[in-house]
Amino acid sequence: MVKPTAITNNIRKLRFMADEMSQAELAKRIGLTRQTVIAIEQGRYSPSLEAAFLIAKALGVSLEDVFQYNVTDKEPT
Repeated sequence: MVKPTAITNNIRKLRFMADEMSQAELAKRIGLTRQTVIAIEQGRYSPSLEAAFLIAKALGVSLEDVFQYNVTDKEPT
């Protein structure tokens, strides 16, 4: 089983707000595979910093609008 990441995202919501952009279209715009976009969107994979910025740019929003880092008490700060 894959451990979920502490990074959450709003990619699905933002894709639909961007003229219902498909996962395939987002993948094409940022140069990743659709499978990678799915994994990022579902929180099974944390994107590289570059990929995160590309996703935000493709969706026309800031990085903070797309991704959030949820720190728990058990994790180092």
